[in-house]
Amino acid sequence: QVHFVESGGGLVQPGGSLKLSCVPSGFNLDRFTVAWFRQAPGKELEGVSCISGSGRKTFYADSVQGRFFITKDNAENTVYLQMFDLKPEDTGVYSCDALAYQEDISWLTWKSYGYRGQGIQVTVSS
Repeated sequence: QVHFVESGGGLVQPGGSLKLSCVPSGFNLDRFTVAWFRQAPGKELEGVSCISGSGRKTFYADSVQGRFFITKDNAENTVYLQMFDLKPEDTGVYSCDALAYQEDISWLTWKSYGYRGQGIQVTVSS
């Protein structure tokens, strides 16, 4: 069964940094658009960032714009999410999934391939 495996989470103080990794299990992601999501306790799943298959287009939620940076390394078959200046409201379970890229509509509405992993906990607290 194909899915993603996330790693790199942990506990960090406000203002700190973390780098998350997303690796596909059972397939090569070089042509896939990949997105990071997060879910805080008691809240709905939220789109955080997305990168196109080529890596040339990136998208961010307003809440993380300028603090989070998504990259895609096809040689390593990995998508990264570098997070700076973390805030307590960034706390949640972060997961990644492959999406079907579509022009002219928000990336937040793109259809999922259903490959989302179990996720990794990120906790921002002093």
